[in-house]
Amino acid sequence: METARAKFSLGQLVHHVLFDYRGVITDVDPSFQHSEEWYEQVALSRPPKDQPWYHVLVHDSDTMTYVAERNLEPDLSEEPIRHPLLSQFFDGFRDGGYAASRPVN
Repeated sequence: METARAKFSLGQLVHHVLFDYRGVITDVDPSFQHSEEWYEQVALSRPPKDQPWYHVLVHDSDTMTYVAERNLEPDLSEEPIRHPLLSQFFDGFRDGGYAASRPVN
């Protein structure tokens, strides 16, 4: 199965187009990496598995979500998000995005 190049990058602010929340990308999988059971129960819009999927910290929440690329768009607000785990992933907010605090895959 061939995978597509990721449209979003680590630390980038995004907006979920279906559920209308803002967040920040903490990790990128080149293709779907969760279980088939999770996909059947959670991914109700049946996004493609061979496209990138993103781990996203949700603004004003303690939630991290797993989102298909087609359900995200850039968040152009350039406003920081609030999440209790931000400091575990990022050093700070600069120029409308977050800088990673550690190397990632």
